[in-house]
Amino acid sequence: MKYISTRGNTKQIGFIDSVMMGLANDGGLLVPEKIPQISEEKLQSLSKLTYQELAFEIISYYVDGEIPEKDLKELIQKSYATFRHQEVTPVKKVKDYMYVLELFHGPTFAFKDVALQFLGNLYSYIAKKTGETINILGATSGDTGASAIEGVRGKEGIRICILHPHGKVSKVQELQMTTVNDETVLNLAIKGTFDDGQRIIKEIFADLEFKNKYHLRAINSINFARILAQTVYYFYAYFQVAGETGAKTVNFSVPTGNFGDIFAGFLAKKMGLPVGKLIVATNENNILERFIKEGIYEPGEFHSTYSPSMDIQVASNFERYLYYLLGEDSKAVSDLMNQFKSEGKIIVNEEQLRQVNEDFAAYGVAGEKCLQTIKKYYDENDYLLDPHTSCGVAAFEHCNEADEVCVTLSTAHPAKFNESIALCGIEQTYPEQIKELFDKPQYLEVVEANNDEISQKLKEHFSSVSQSI
Repeated sequence: MKYISTRGNTKQIGFIDSVMMGLANDGGLLVPEKIPQISEEKLQSLSKLTYQELAFEIISYYVDGEIPEKDLKELIQKSYATFRHQEVTPVKKVKDYMYVLELFHGPTFAFKDVALQFLGNLYSYIAKKTGETINILGATSGDTGASAIEGVRGKEGIRICILHPHGKVSKVQELQMTTVNDETVLNLAIKGTFDDGQRIIKEIFADLEFKNKYHLRAINSINFARILAQTVYYFYAYFQVAGETGAKTVNFSVPTGNFGDIFAGFLAKKMGLPVGKLIVATNENNILERFIKEGIYEPGEFHSTYSPSMDIQVASNFERYLYYLLGEDSKAVSDLMNQFKSEGKIIVNEEQLRQVNEDFAAYGVAGEKCLQTIKKYYDENDYLLDPHTSCGVAAFEHCNEADEVCVTLSTAHPAKFNESIALCGIEQTYPEQIKELFDKPQYLEVVEANNDEISQKLKEHFSSVSQSI
């Protein structure tokens, strides 16, 4: 299996090199040269596997022998041994035709743990095998930061810096990141939005001299290994729900801001999983909803919402979808992304928009609707949704036909967003691991959303840590 850039100007590389490169050197995103196809017969055999066994089978298609089977199995077992539920990502029936895929049973109570426990162990494995230094740089809208830090902390040869938007994440998200007292971890709170942090990350990675000098590696979902690990739970959820209901196809409603989680579902569908609708659930930052309905991709006014992890205007994984929408034409992708950079928007033609509407449905959930949905399901179904999952459930209600089976991805434990839960008049009990965060000191630096200032912080962090290890 070889990996290529969506923009076509990076040579073919293998799986491990793709993990290490993260963002393609031409500024594009790495994708597999071909998507593996899974037959109906093979799907039948996969349906009987445990989560870990299934992860091995799916990931093996993309690793393609670069990691010995025994080592890959150990990586997967180690990654999911940290989860609090034996099924890793259990599926819960909430009412007829409506299921929730609980992705919050990892160490930081968020879906990002599914990918980042795996990627953290994968980076550690590569560092030990190659002796390479790995300095991880990432931006977060809330959950990625804590999951990334938890995924790599204490692992030899790895250091990490995470940017988060100052004052624009929940208190628990902030505490999970900033109460880690470790010289290999640097938390920078930027005076700006997640989009500012993501832009800075991409620009720093695009400086190849700086990237190579400081051995920078990506932890955001620009790294294809993140998408790959997330693809597994679509297969797992489908097998559970189809087995129980007899449904031939299953819809998925996915709260998303950066398009990574929904793209993992798109990839699963292209591999042959019988997915029906892929429903994109957004909040007031609804650039993706507008694109799916009108074919116009253009950032609008930024809104702070009850679902802060989706407060994103520019979705970094959108380019991967564009690549397939444009018939895997890397020049067309490159031209459109250059147009987006210069004009600030992308418009697709009518034929392409028809394809978008075959691939996705979408619904933007306003703040009051988000809170109403939390309260409704708590009162009527005795199930507490976090505000992001609430957006997914509201989108399910709006886009799903009455006789269609749908799984909503539950992306975080409600304890991470008590600010929103409390507004619904609901008093929840914190898990012990979260409760104890409030008594810990914090370690962070507040900085301007400025490339030069952040680059200087990176130089100081990665150089000083390198000398001390």
